[in-house]
Amino acid sequence: MQIPEKESLELSIIMPCLNEENTVGLCVDEAGEFIRKYCIHGEILVVDNASADASAEIARKHGARVITEEKRGYGNAIRAGIAGSKGRVLIIGDCDTTYDFLHLEEIYQPLAEEKCQMVMGNRYAGGIEAGGMSWSHRWGVRFLSLCARMRFHMEVYDFHCGLRGILRSAAEQLEFRTEGMEFATEMIAKAGKSNFCILQVPVVLRKCKQERKSKLRTIRDGLRHLGYILRGDL
Repeated sequence: MQIPEKESLELSIIMPCLNEENTVGLCVDEAGEFIRKYCIHGEILVVDNASADASAEIARKHGARVITEEKRGYGNAIRAGIAGSKGRVLIIGDCDTTYDFLHLEEIYQPLAEEKCQMVMGNRYAGGIEAGGMSWSHRWGVRFLSLCARMRFHMEVYDFHCGLRGILRSAAEQLEFRTEGMEFATEMIAKAGKSNFCILQVPVVLRKCKQERKSKLRTIRDGLRHLGYILRGDL
C-alpha cells in the first residue's frame, strides 16, 4: 500500500464506518460542503471497518477517499484513519448523521491557527436532540467522564463525544494502543499526559436521520471504558 505524503493537505475529515450505507453519503456530502465553503485544501477519508454492506461504494460515489481496516473496532478504525490521512489538521466524526459536518468552524479554526493541539466536542453544552441518546447512555457518559476527570486530572466534560479534532503533529506524538470504544478515552488521557492544550466546544448531538440499530452496547462498552480508566494504562 502506498503511504500518502503527510501534511500534503490542510484538512482530513476522518469518518470511521461500519455498516452505515444509509447515512455515510449524507455525512460525506455535508463535510464536502464545509470544505468547499471555506476553500480548504482537504479530503474526506472514510475508514471502512470491514462493513458487510455497500458503505464503501457509497462513500466513494459521494467523493470520499476510502481505506479499509479489516480488524474491527472503533480504535482500530481511527488509528488507521490517522495513519492513512494526509491533512495537517484532523477532524474525526461518526458518519451516522448524529453530528453536523457542515458547521465545523469551531473545531477547525483553532487547530488551523495552532491555538491548541486538540479540540473536543461537548454534547452536554451543545444539546442533545430528542431521541439522540438514550437516558442510560446520557448518565453513563456523565459518570464515566467524571471518573476520567478524577483519574487523569483533566477538566474534559464529554470524554466520549464522537466529534473531535487534533493536529497531526500532536497525534503522531501519542502512542495509541486500544482497539475498541475505549479509544475515545485513551486519546484524551494521553493528550492530557502530554500537556496538550485541549479546547472544548459545544456540539449538538442530533437524532440519526435513518432508522438504525445502535452499535453501542451500554454494559460492555461502559465496562471497557471503566476498565481503561481504572487501569490508567498510559
